[in-house]
Amino acid sequence: MAPRDPGLPEAVEIYDTTLRDGAQLEGISLTVDDKLRIADELDELGVHFIEGGWPGANPKDIEFFERAGRELRFERSTLVAFGSTRRPKGKVDDDPTLRNLLLAGTSAVCIVGKCWDHHVTEALRTTLDEGEAMVADSVGFLADAGVRVLFDAEHFFDGWKHNPEFSLRVLEAAAEQGAETLVLCDTNGGSLPHEVEAIVREITGHFRDDVKIGVHLHDDCGCGVANALAGVRGGAVQVQGTMNGYGERTGNCNLTTIIPTLTLKMGVRTLPPGRLSRLTSSAHHIAELVNITPNPQQPYVGTSAFAHKAGLHVSAITRSKSAYEHVDPEAVGNGTRFVVSEMAGRATLDLKARELDLDLDGPAITHVIDELKRLEHEGYHFEAADGSLELLMRDAAGWTQPFFSVESYRVIVGENEQLRHDTEAIVKLVVNGERIMRIGEGNGPVNALDAAVRAAIGSRYPQLAKVHLTDFKVRVLDTNKGTGAVTRVLIDSTNGDRTWSTIGVSENIIQASWQALEDSLVYGLLHTDP
Repeated sequence: MAPRDPGLPEAVEIYDTTLRDGAQLEGISLTVDDKLRIADELDELGVHFIEGGWPGANPKDIEFFERAGRELRFERSTLVAFGSTRRPKGKVDDDPTLRNLLLAGTSAVCIVGKCWDHHVTEALRTTLDEGEAMVADSVGFLADAGVRVLFDAEHFFDGWKHNPEFSLRVLEAAAEQGAETLVLCDTNGGSLPHEVEAIVREITGHFRDDVKIGVHLHDDCGCGVANALAGVRGGAVQVQGTMNGYGERTGNCNLTTIIPTLTLKMGVRTLPPGRLSRLTSSAHHIAELVNITPNPQQPYVGTSAFAHKAGLHVSAITRSKSAYEHVDPEAVGNGTRFVVSEMAGRATLDLKARELDLDLDGPAITHVIDELKRLEHEGYHFEAADGSLELLMRDAAGWTQPFFSVESYRVIVGENEQLRHDTEAIVKLVVNGERIMRIGEGNGPVNALDAAVRAAIGSRYPQLAKVHLTDFKVRVLDTNKGTGAVTRVLIDSTNGDRTWSTIGVSENIIQASWQALEDSLVYGLLHTDP
Protein backbone atom coordinates (compact mmCIF):
# COMPACT_ATOMS: atom_id res chain seq x y z
CA MET A 1 0.00 0.00 0.00
CA ALA A 2 1.47 3.34 -1.07
CA PRO A 3 1.87 6.27 1.33
CA ARG A 4 -1.28 8.39 1.41
CA ASP A 5 -1.30 12.03 0.42
CA PRO A 6 -2.46 13.96 3.54
CA GLY A 7 -5.12 15.64 1.41
CA LEU A 8 -6.81 12.34 0.58
CA PRO A 9 -9.37 10.55 2.76
CA GLU A 10 -8.07 7.62 4.80
CA ALA A 11 -10.72 5.30 3.40
CA VAL A 12 -13.29 5.21 0.60
CA GLU A 13 -16.49 3.17 0.60
CA ILE A 14 -17.00 0.94 -2.43
CA TYR A 15 -20.60 0.85 -3.65
CA ASP A 16 -21.23 -1.78 -6.31
CA THR A 17 -24.04 -1.28 -8.85
CA THR A 18 -23.34 -4.30 -11.08
CA LEU A 19 -26.76 -5.85 -10.40
CA ARG A 20 -28.57 -2.73 -11.67
CA ASP A 21 -26.30 -0.48 -13.74
CA GLY A 22 -24.13 -3.36 -14.93
CA ALA A 23 -27.16 -5.36 -16.00
CA GLN A 24 -28.07 -2.53 -18.40
CA LEU A 25 -25.13 -3.41 -20.65
CA GLU A 26 -26.31 -4.61 -24.04
CA GLY A 27 -26.03 -8.39 -24.10
CA ILE A 28 -26.34 -9.01 -20.35
CA SER A 29 -29.44 -10.79 -19.06
CA LEU A 30 -29.26 -12.01 -15.47
CA THR A 31 -31.50 -14.58 -13.86
CA VAL A 32 -32.39 -14.28 -10.19
CA ASP A 33 -29.95 -17.09 -9.44
CA ASP A 34 -27.23 -15.17 -11.32
CA LYS A 35 -27.93 -12.07 -9.24
CA LEU A 36 -27.80 -14.00 -5.98
CA ARG A 37 -24.48 -15.62 -6.92
CA ILE A 38 -22.98 -12.29 -7.97
CA ALA A 39 -24.14 -10.69 -4.72
CA ASP A 40 -22.55 -13.50 -2.75
CA GLU A 41 -19.28 -13.06 -4.67
CA LEU A 42 -19.30 -9.31 -4.03
CA ASP A 43 -19.75 -9.93 -0.31
CA GLU A 44 -16.78 -12.30 -0.40
CA LEU A 45 -14.76 -9.56 -2.11
CA GLY A 46 -15.79 -7.15 0.64
CA VAL A 47 -17.43 -4.17 -1.07
CA HIS A 48 -19.29 -1.97 1.38
CA PHE A 49 -22.62 -1.74 -0.49
CA ILE A 50 -24.31 -3.99 -3.05
CA GLU A 51 -27.15 -2.39 -4.95
CA GLY A 52 -29.58 -5.20 -5.69
CA GLY A 53 -31.94 -3.51 -8.12
CA TRP A 54 -35.28 -1.72 -8.19
CA PRO A 55 -37.84 -3.62 -6.04
CA GLY A 56 -41.27 -3.63 -7.58
CA ALA A 57 -40.04 -2.61 -11.02
CA ASN A 58 -40.23 -6.14 -12.43
CA PRO A 59 -40.90 -9.71 -11.21
CA LYS A 60 -37.18 -10.56 -11.31
CA ASP A 61 -36.19 -7.84 -8.83
CA ILE A 62 -39.17 -8.61 -6.61
CA GLU A 63 -38.06 -12.24 -6.39
CA PHE A 64 -34.43 -11.23 -5.88
CA PHE A 65 -35.13 -9.19 -2.75
CA GLU A 66 -37.49 -11.85 -1.39
CA ARG A 67 -34.87 -14.57 -1.83
CA ALA A 68 -31.96 -12.38 -0.77
CA GLY A 69 -33.57 -11.89 2.62
CA ARG A 70 -33.90 -15.66 3.06
CA GLU A 71 -30.82 -17.04 1.32
CA LEU A 72 -28.00 -14.51 1.61
CA ARG A 73 -26.05 -14.00 4.82
CA PHE A 74 -23.71 -11.10 4.14
CA GLU A 75 -20.63 -10.91 6.32
CA ARG A 76 -19.07 -7.75 4.89
CA SER A 77 -21.55 -5.94 2.66
CA THR A 78 -24.83 -4.07 3.03
CA LEU A 79 -27.58 -4.82 0.52
CA VAL A 80 -29.24 -1.70 -0.89
CA ALA A 81 -32.60 -1.30 -2.64
CA PHE A 82 -32.74 1.35 -5.36
CA GLY A 83 -35.61 3.60 -6.38
CA SER A 84 -36.65 7.14 -7.20
CA THR A 85 -38.29 10.06 -5.45
CA ARG A 86 -42.04 10.50 -5.27
CA ARG A 87 -43.89 11.64 -8.37
CA PRO A 88 -44.54 15.34 -9.09
CA LYS A 89 -47.45 16.61 -6.98
CA GLY A 90 -47.74 13.16 -5.41
CA LYS A 91 -47.77 12.13 -1.76
CA VAL A 92 -45.06 10.03 -0.17
CA ASP A 93 -47.57 8.03 1.87
CA ASP A 94 -49.14 6.41 -1.18
CA ASP A 95 -46.17 6.45 -3.58
CA PRO A 96 -45.66 2.87 -4.87
CA THR A 97 -41.92 3.25 -5.47
CA LEU A 98 -41.20 4.41 -1.94
CA ARG A 99 -43.49 1.74 -0.52
CA ASN A 100 -41.66 -0.97 -2.46
CA LEU A 101 -38.32 0.30 -1.17
CA LEU A 102 -39.47 -0.29 2.39
CA LEU A 103 -41.04 -3.66 1.53
CA ALA A 104 -37.68 -4.83 0.15
CA GLY A 105 -36.53 -5.14 3.75
CA THR A 106 -33.02 -3.76 3.31
CA SER A 107 -31.37 -1.64 5.98
CA ALA A 108 -30.25 0.91 3.38
CA VAL A 109 -31.92 2.41 0.32
CA CYS A 110 -30.69 4.66 -2.45
CA ILE A 111 -33.04 7.02 -4.28
CA VAL A 112 -32.32 9.05 -7.39
CA GLY A 113 -33.56 12.59 -7.92
CA LYS A 114 -33.13 15.28 -10.55
CA CYS A 115 -30.40 17.85 -9.95
CA TRP A 116 -30.39 19.46 -13.38
CA ASP A 117 -32.97 22.22 -13.75
CA HIS A 118 -33.40 21.34 -17.43
CA HIS A 119 -34.60 17.83 -16.50
CA VAL A 120 -36.98 19.13 -13.86
CA THR A 121 -38.69 21.60 -16.16
CA GLU A 122 -38.55 19.55 -19.39
CA ALA A 123 -38.59 15.86 -18.37
CA LEU A 124 -40.71 16.11 -15.19
CA ARG A 125 -42.58 19.17 -16.47
CA THR A 126 -42.79 20.76 -13.04
CA THR A 127 -41.32 23.72 -11.15
CA LEU A 128 -37.90 23.86 -9.54
CA ASP A 129 -39.54 24.27 -6.13
CA GLU A 130 -41.51 21.07 -6.68
CA GLY A 131 -38.36 19.29 -7.90
CA GLU A 132 -36.63 20.19 -4.65
CA ALA A 133 -39.68 19.17 -2.60
CA MET A 134 -39.82 15.75 -4.29
CA VAL A 135 -36.32 15.01 -3.02
CA ALA A 136 -36.86 16.44 0.46
CA ASP A 137 -40.18 14.65 1.03
CA SER A 138 -38.87 11.30 -0.22
CA VAL A 139 -35.65 11.34 1.81
CA GLY A 140 -37.51 12.44 4.92
CA PHE A 141 -40.14 9.73 4.51
CA LEU A 142 -37.54 6.96 4.20
CA ALA A 143 -35.34 8.30 6.98
CA ASP A 144 -38.34 8.53 9.33
CA ALA A 145 -39.06 4.86 8.49
CA GLY A 146 -35.70 3.96 10.03
CA VAL A 147 -33.63 3.04 6.96
CA ARG A 148 -30.28 4.49 5.92
CA VAL A 149 -30.75 6.78 2.92
CA LEU A 150 -28.27 7.49 0.15
CA PHE A 151 -29.20 10.09 -2.45
CA ASP A 152 -28.07 9.78 -6.07
CA ALA A 153 -27.99 13.30 -7.48
CA GLU A 154 -28.80 12.51 -11.12
CA HIS A 155 -27.07 14.63 -13.81
CA PHE A 156 -25.41 16.58 -11.02
CA PHE A 157 -22.33 17.71 -12.92
CA ASP A 158 -24.34 18.89 -15.94
CA GLY A 159 -26.79 20.58 -13.61
CA TRP A 160 -24.03 22.31 -11.65
CA LYS A 161 -22.50 23.70 -14.82
CA HIS A 162 -25.88 25.06 -15.92
CA ASN A 163 -27.48 26.20 -12.66
CA PRO A 164 -25.35 25.54 -9.56
CA GLU A 165 -27.77 27.33 -7.27
CA PHE A 166 -30.58 24.82 -7.96
CA SER A 167 -28.28 21.79 -7.82
CA LEU A 168 -27.00 22.87 -4.42
CA ARG A 169 -30.57 23.46 -3.17
CA VAL A 170 -31.42 19.85 -3.99
CA LEU A 171 -28.37 18.51 -2.16
CA GLU A 172 -29.10 20.65 0.89
CA ALA A 173 -32.71 19.44 0.96
CA ALA A 174 -31.58 15.81 0.93
CA ALA A 175 -28.99 16.40 3.64
CA GLU A 176 -31.40 18.28 5.88
CA GLN A 177 -33.94 15.46 5.66
CA GLY A 178 -31.48 12.78 6.74
CA ALA A 179 -29.53 11.46 3.74
CA GLU A 180 -26.24 10.01 5.00
CA THR A 181 -24.48 10.21 1.63
CA LEU A 182 -24.93 12.59 -1.29
CA VAL A 183 -23.73 10.90 -4.48
CA LEU A 184 -22.80 13.24 -7.33
CA CYS A 185 -23.65 11.53 -10.63
CA ASP A 186 -22.12 12.17 -14.05
CA THR A 187 -25.09 10.46 -15.69
CA ASN A 188 -24.15 11.38 -19.26
CA GLY A 189 -20.50 10.47 -18.73
CA GLY A 190 -19.38 13.68 -20.40
CA SER A 191 -17.39 15.37 -17.63
CA LEU A 192 -13.60 15.49 -17.49
CA PRO A 193 -11.31 14.81 -14.51
CA HIS A 194 -10.33 18.42 -13.84
CA GLU A 195 -14.02 19.40 -13.80
CA VAL A 196 -14.98 16.53 -11.48
CA GLU A 197 -12.20 17.27 -8.99
CA ALA A 198 -12.96 20.99 -8.83
CA ILE A 199 -16.73 20.53 -8.45
CA VAL A 200 -16.44 17.76 -5.83
CA ARG A 201 -13.98 19.85 -3.86
CA GLU A 202 -16.43 22.76 -3.85
CA ILE A 203 -19.27 20.52 -2.66
CA THR A 204 -17.24 18.82 0.07
CA GLY A 205 -16.05 22.22 1.21
CA HIS A 206 -19.63 23.45 1.43
CA PHE A 207 -20.93 20.51 3.49
CA ARG A 208 -17.68 19.85 5.39
CA ASP A 209 -18.35 16.92 7.76
CA ASP A 210 -22.15 17.26 7.88
CA VAL A 211 -22.73 14.55 5.27
CA LYS A 212 -20.64 12.14 3.20
CA ILE A 213 -20.05 12.87 -0.49
CA GLY A 214 -19.81 10.12 -3.10
CA VAL A 215 -19.36 9.98 -6.87
CA HIS A 216 -21.05 7.92 -9.59
CA LEU A 217 -19.35 8.15 -12.99
CA HIS A 218 -19.98 6.75 -16.45
CA ASP A 219 -17.33 6.07 -19.09
CA ASP A 220 -18.70 7.79 -22.20
CA CYS A 221 -15.51 9.85 -22.60
CA GLY A 222 -13.26 7.01 -21.50
CA CYS A 223 -12.66 8.92 -18.26
CA GLY A 224 -14.78 6.90 -15.81
CA VAL A 225 -11.88 5.66 -13.71
CA ALA A 226 -9.94 8.92 -13.97
CA ASN A 227 -13.05 10.84 -12.92
CA ALA A 228 -13.56 8.58 -9.90
CA LEU A 229 -9.97 9.11 -8.78
CA ALA A 230 -10.39 12.85 -9.36
CA GLY A 231 -13.54 12.76 -7.24
CA VAL A 232 -11.62 11.17 -4.38
CA ARG A 233 -8.93 13.82 -4.74
CA GLY A 234 -11.73 16.35 -4.41
CA GLY A 235 -12.85 14.80 -1.12
CA ALA A 236 -15.37 12.08 -2.05
CA VAL A 237 -15.44 9.17 0.41
CA GLN A 238 -17.63 6.83 -1.63
CA VAL A 239 -17.22 5.57 -5.20
CA GLN A 240 -20.07 3.86 -7.04
CA GLY A 241 -19.17 1.62 -9.96
CA THR A 242 -19.48 -1.84 -11.47
CA MET A 243 -17.29 -4.90 -11.71
CA ASN A 244 -15.39 -5.01 -15.01
CA GLY A 245 -16.96 -1.67 -15.94
CA TYR A 246 -20.25 -3.17 -17.14
CA GLY A 247 -22.98 -0.64 -17.79
CA GLU A 248 -25.23 1.13 -20.27
CA ARG A 249 -23.67 2.55 -23.45
CA THR A 250 -19.89 2.47 -22.88
CA GLY A 251 -20.17 1.35 -19.28
CA ASN A 252 -19.67 2.61 -15.74
CA CYS A 253 -16.43 3.35 -13.97
CA ASN A 254 -14.61 0.08 -13.41
CA LEU A 255 -14.25 -0.99 -9.78
CA THR A 256 -11.60 -3.60 -10.65
CA THR A 257 -9.35 -0.69 -11.65
CA ILE A 258 -10.51 1.88 -9.11
CA ILE A 259 -10.09 -0.36 -6.04
CA PRO A 260 -6.44 -1.34 -6.53
CA THR A 261 -5.46 2.10 -7.80
CA LEU A 262 -6.87 3.79 -4.71
CA THR A 263 -5.26 1.26 -2.37
CA LEU A 264 -1.96 0.39 -4.03
CA LYS A 265 -1.21 3.72 -5.71
CA MET A 266 -2.87 6.33 -3.51
CA GLY A 267 -2.75 4.69 -0.08
CA VAL A 268 -6.52 4.89 0.47
CA ARG A 269 -8.22 1.92 2.18
CA THR A 270 -11.03 0.32 0.18
CA LEU A 271 -11.66 -3.37 0.86
CA PRO A 272 -11.30 -5.10 4.25
CA PRO A 273 -7.84 -6.50 5.07
CA GLY A 274 -6.92 -9.54 2.99
CA ARG A 275 -9.70 -9.08 0.42
CA LEU A 276 -7.78 -7.29 -2.35
CA SER A 277 -6.08 -10.54 -3.36
CA ARG A 278 -9.53 -11.88 -4.35
CA LEU A 279 -10.02 -9.16 -6.95
CA THR A 280 -8.89 -11.11 -10.04
CA SER A 281 -10.84 -14.25 -9.21
CA SER A 282 -13.96 -12.18 -8.40
CA ALA A 283 -13.69 -10.25 -11.66
CA HIS A 284 -13.39 -13.46 -13.68
CA HIS A 285 -16.12 -15.26 -11.73
CA ILE A 286 -18.58 -12.43 -12.32
CA ALA A 287 -17.60 -12.32 -16.00
CA GLU A 288 -18.52 -15.99 -16.25
CA LEU A 289 -21.85 -15.42 -14.48
CA VAL A 290 -22.84 -12.61 -16.88
CA ASN A 291 -21.55 -14.74 -19.80
CA ILE A 292 -19.07 -12.20 -21.14
CA THR A 293 -15.50 -13.20 -21.98
CA PRO A 294 -13.10 -11.35 -19.65
CA ASN A 295 -11.05 -8.63 -21.31
CA PRO A 296 -7.46 -9.96 -21.25
CA GLN A 297 -6.05 -6.41 -21.41
CA GLN A 298 -8.04 -5.18 -18.41
CA PRO A 299 -5.73 -3.45 -15.90
CA TYR A 300 -4.78 -5.44 -12.80
CA VAL A 301 -7.12 -8.42 -13.36
CA GLY A 302 -6.71 -9.24 -17.07
CA THR A 303 -4.83 -12.37 -18.07
CA SER A 304 -2.44 -10.13 -20.03
CA ALA A 305 -2.09 -7.48 -17.31
CA PHE A 306 1.26 -8.92 -16.22
CA ALA A 307 2.13 -10.91 -19.35
CA HIS A 308 5.55 -10.32 -20.90
CA LYS A 309 6.36 -11.19 -24.48
CA ALA A 310 9.38 -9.20 -25.61
CA GLY A 311 12.65 -10.95 -24.83
CA LEU A 312 14.23 -7.72 -23.59
CA HIS A 313 11.45 -7.21 -21.02
CA VAL A 314 11.67 -10.80 -19.80
CA SER A 315 15.41 -10.60 -19.42
CA ALA A 316 15.02 -7.51 -17.24
CA ILE A 317 12.24 -9.09 -15.17
CA THR A 318 14.45 -12.02 -14.23
CA ARG A 319 16.63 -9.49 -12.45
CA SER A 320 13.95 -7.16 -11.11
CA LYS A 321 10.20 -7.73 -11.44
CA SER A 322 9.46 -4.05 -10.80
CA ALA A 323 11.25 -3.18 -14.05
CA TYR A 324 8.09 -3.92 -16.05
CA GLU A 325 5.39 -4.51 -13.40
CA HIS A 326 3.91 -1.44 -11.76
CA VAL A 327 2.55 -3.44 -8.79
CA ASP A 328 3.01 -6.93 -7.40
CA PRO A 329 0.51 -9.07 -9.40
CA GLU A 330 -0.17 -11.24 -6.34
CA ALA A 331 -1.53 -8.21 -4.49
CA VAL A 332 -4.63 -8.38 -6.72
CA GLY A 333 -4.65 -12.17 -7.07
CA ASN A 334 -3.04 -12.19 -10.50
CA GLY A 335 0.35 -13.49 -11.60
CA THR A 336 3.27 -12.92 -13.90
CA ARG A 337 3.08 -14.69 -17.26
CA PHE A 338 5.85 -15.17 -19.77
CA VAL A 339 4.32 -15.29 -23.24
CA VAL A 340 6.33 -17.28 -25.73
CA SER A 341 6.33 -16.35 -29.41
CA GLU A 342 8.76 -15.78 -32.23
CA MET A 343 9.89 -12.69 -30.31
CA ALA A 344 10.99 -14.85 -27.36
CA GLY A 345 14.59 -14.82 -26.25
CA ARG A 346 16.49 -17.39 -24.24
CA ALA A 347 15.47 -15.81 -20.94
CA THR A 348 11.77 -16.19 -21.79
CA LEU A 349 12.10 -19.85 -22.76
CA ASP A 350 14.34 -20.61 -19.81
CA LEU A 351 11.74 -19.17 -17.43
CA LYS A 352 8.96 -21.06 -19.18
CA ALA A 353 10.94 -24.31 -19.00
CA ARG A 354 11.50 -23.83 -15.27
CA GLU A 355 7.79 -23.08 -14.84
CA LEU A 356 7.02 -26.44 -16.52
CA ASP A 357 9.85 -28.22 -14.66
CA LEU A 358 11.55 -29.14 -17.95
CA ASP A 359 15.29 -29.66 -18.36
CA LEU A 360 16.16 -27.81 -21.57
CA ASP A 361 19.85 -27.32 -22.33
CA GLY A 362 21.31 -24.74 -24.70
CA PRO A 363 20.82 -26.71 -27.94
CA ALA A 364 17.26 -27.59 -26.95
CA ILE A 365 16.45 -23.93 -26.26
CA THR A 366 17.90 -22.99 -29.64
CA HIS A 367 15.80 -25.69 -31.30
CA VAL A 368 12.62 -24.37 -29.66
CA ILE A 369 13.39 -20.78 -30.71
CA ASP A 370 14.01 -21.86 -34.32
CA GLU A 371 10.85 -24.00 -34.32
CA LEU A 372 8.75 -21.16 -32.91
CA LYS A 373 9.99 -18.78 -35.59
CA ARG A 374 9.27 -21.31 -38.33
CA LEU A 375 5.81 -22.24 -37.10
CA GLU A 376 4.68 -18.69 -36.36
CA HIS A 377 5.80 -17.71 -39.85
CA GLU A 378 3.37 -20.38 -41.10
CA GLY A 379 0.55 -18.90 -39.06
CA TYR A 380 0.80 -20.51 -35.62
CA HIS A 381 0.23 -18.24 -32.64
CA PHE A 382 1.65 -19.85 -29.51
CA GLU A 383 0.99 -17.02 -27.10
CA ALA A 384 -2.68 -17.93 -27.53
CA ALA A 385 -2.05 -21.69 -27.31
CA ASP A 386 -0.37 -22.53 -24.03
CA GLY A 387 -1.22 -26.22 -24.30
CA SER A 388 0.41 -26.68 -27.71
CA LEU A 389 3.42 -24.66 -26.57
CA GLU A 390 3.99 -26.94 -23.60
CA LEU A 391 3.81 -30.04 -25.80
CA LEU A 392 6.30 -28.45 -28.22
CA MET A 393 8.74 -27.74 -25.39
CA ARG A 394 8.30 -31.23 -23.93
CA ASP A 395 9.08 -32.67 -27.35
CA ALA A 396 12.31 -30.62 -27.44
CA ALA A 397 13.22 -32.02 -24.02
CA GLY A 398 12.94 -35.56 -25.42
CA TRP A 399 9.47 -36.43 -24.16
CA THR A 400 7.24 -38.63 -26.30
CA GLN A 401 3.56 -38.74 -25.47
CA PRO A 402 2.73 -42.30 -24.34
CA PHE A 403 -1.02 -42.31 -24.79
CA PHE A 404 -1.60 -43.07 -28.48
CA SER A 405 -0.21 -42.60 -31.95
CA VAL A 406 -2.24 -41.77 -35.04
CA GLU A 407 -2.22 -43.99 -38.09
CA SER A 408 -4.94 -42.14 -40.00
CA TYR A 409 -8.27 -40.35 -39.72
CA ARG A 410 -11.09 -39.61 -42.13
CA VAL A 411 -14.22 -37.43 -42.00
CA ILE A 412 -17.33 -38.07 -44.09
CA VAL A 413 -20.23 -35.63 -44.39
CA GLY A 414 -23.51 -36.72 -45.98
CA GLU A 415 -27.10 -35.58 -46.23
CA ASN A 416 -29.90 -37.72 -44.79
CA GLU A 417 -33.56 -37.97 -45.69
CA GLN A 418 -34.43 -35.05 -43.43
CA LEU A 419 -31.96 -32.90 -45.41
CA ARG A 420 -29.71 -32.68 -42.37
CA HIS A 421 -25.98 -33.17 -42.67
CA ASP A 422 -24.60 -36.18 -40.82
CA THR A 423 -20.91 -36.19 -39.94
CA GLU A 424 -18.99 -39.40 -39.43
CA ALA A 425 -15.33 -39.76 -38.47
CA ILE A 426 -13.10 -42.83 -38.64
CA VAL A 427 -9.84 -42.92 -36.66
CA LYS A 428 -7.11 -45.56 -36.64
CA LEU A 429 -4.94 -45.32 -33.53
CA VAL A 430 -2.20 -47.41 -31.96
CA VAL A 431 -2.27 -47.83 -28.17
CA ASN A 432 0.45 -49.90 -26.50
CA GLY A 433 1.13 -51.67 -29.77
CA GLU A 434 -2.53 -52.47 -30.41
CA ARG A 435 -4.14 -51.06 -33.56
CA ILE A 436 -7.65 -49.73 -32.91
CA MET A 437 -10.19 -48.41 -35.40
CA ARG A 438 -13.36 -46.67 -34.27
CA ILE A 439 -16.17 -44.65 -35.82
CA GLY A 440 -17.69 -41.56 -34.23
CA GLU A 441 -20.71 -39.49 -35.18
CA GLY A 442 -21.18 -35.90 -34.20
CA ASN A 443 -22.40 -32.40 -34.87
CA GLY A 444 -19.67 -31.46 -37.33
CA PRO A 445 -16.14 -32.75 -38.00
CA VAL A 446 -14.53 -31.81 -34.69
CA ASN A 447 -17.32 -33.35 -32.63
CA ALA A 448 -17.23 -36.52 -34.75
CA LEU A 449 -13.43 -36.85 -34.50
CA ASP A 450 -13.57 -36.27 -30.76
CA ALA A 451 -16.25 -38.96 -30.41
CA ALA A 452 -14.20 -41.44 -32.46
CA VAL A 453 -11.05 -40.91 -30.37
CA ARG A 454 -12.97 -41.29 -27.14
CA ALA A 455 -14.56 -44.49 -28.44
CA ALA A 456 -11.08 -45.81 -29.26
CA ILE A 457 -9.21 -44.99 -26.06
CA GLY A 458 -11.79 -43.91 -23.47
CA SER A 459 -11.86 -47.30 -21.72
CA ARG A 460 -8.08 -47.26 -21.35
CA TYR A 461 -7.94 -43.66 -20.13
CA PRO A 462 -11.05 -42.98 -18.00
CA GLN A 463 -9.69 -39.52 -17.08
CA LEU A 464 -10.56 -38.47 -20.64
CA ALA A 465 -14.19 -38.20 -19.50
CA LYS A 466 -13.19 -35.13 -17.47
CA VAL A 467 -11.77 -33.33 -20.53
CA HIS A 468 -14.22 -31.13 -22.42
CA LEU A 469 -13.93 -28.66 -25.28
CA THR A 470 -15.24 -25.21 -24.26
CA ASP A 471 -14.60 -23.08 -27.33
CA PHE A 472 -13.65 -23.46 -30.98
CA LYS A 473 -12.34 -20.59 -33.10
CA VAL A 474 -11.42 -20.50 -36.78
CA ARG A 475 -9.58 -17.66 -38.51
CA VAL A 476 -8.68 -17.30 -42.18
CA LEU A 477 -5.08 -16.07 -42.45
CA ASP A 478 -4.80 -15.11 -46.14
CA THR A 479 -8.19 -14.00 -47.36
CA ASN A 480 -6.95 -13.25 -50.88
CA LYS A 481 -6.81 -17.02 -51.54
CA GLY A 482 -10.51 -17.49 -50.91
CA THR A 483 -11.54 -21.05 -50.09
CA GLY A 484 -7.95 -22.20 -50.51
CA ALA A 485 -6.70 -19.97 -47.70
CA VAL A 486 -4.70 -21.17 -44.72
CA THR A 487 -6.87 -21.40 -41.61
CA ARG A 488 -5.93 -21.26 -37.95
CA VAL A 489 -7.98 -23.26 -35.45
CA LEU A 490 -7.88 -22.61 -31.70
CA ILE A 491 -9.54 -24.99 -29.25
CA ASP A 492 -10.11 -24.12 -25.58
CA SER A 493 -10.56 -27.06 -23.20
CA THR A 494 -10.91 -27.79 -19.50
CA ASN A 495 -10.77 -30.72 -17.09
CA GLY A 496 -12.59 -28.84 -14.35
CA ASP A 497 -9.38 -27.83 -12.58
CA ARG A 498 -7.42 -26.11 -15.31
CA THR A 499 -8.05 -24.68 -18.77
CA TRP A 500 -5.79 -24.70 -21.82
CA SER A 501 -5.71 -23.74 -25.48
CA THR A 502 -4.29 -25.65 -28.45
CA ILE A 503 -3.72 -24.72 -32.08
CA GLY A 504 -3.67 -26.12 -35.59
CA VAL A 505 -2.82 -24.45 -38.91
CA SER A 506 -3.40 -25.82 -42.41
CA GLU A 507 -4.93 -25.10 -45.79
CA ASN A 508 -7.26 -27.98 -44.90
CA ILE A 509 -9.59 -26.91 -42.11
CA ILE A 510 -10.15 -30.53 -41.07
CA GLN A 511 -6.42 -31.07 -40.69
CA ALA A 512 -6.03 -27.83 -38.71
CA SER A 513 -8.91 -28.90 -36.47
CA TRP A 514 -7.38 -32.34 -35.95
CA GLN A 515 -4.02 -30.83 -34.95
CA ALA A 516 -5.68 -28.66 -32.31
CA LEU A 517 -7.92 -31.50 -31.12
CA GLU A 518 -5.09 -34.01 -30.82
CA ASP A 519 -2.99 -31.55 -28.80
CA SER A 520 -5.98 -30.81 -26.58
CA LEU A 521 -6.60 -34.48 -25.80
CA VAL A 522 -2.90 -35.25 -25.20
CA TYR A 523 -2.56 -32.24 -22.88
CA GLY A 524 -5.72 -33.26 -21.05
CA LEU A 525 -4.48 -36.82 -20.54
CA LEU A 526 -1.14 -35.49 -19.32
CA HIS A 527 -2.64 -33.20 -16.68
CA THR A 528 -5.78 -35.05 -15.58
CA ASP A 529 -5.75 -37.67 -12.85
CA PRO A 530 -7.62 -40.94 -13.54
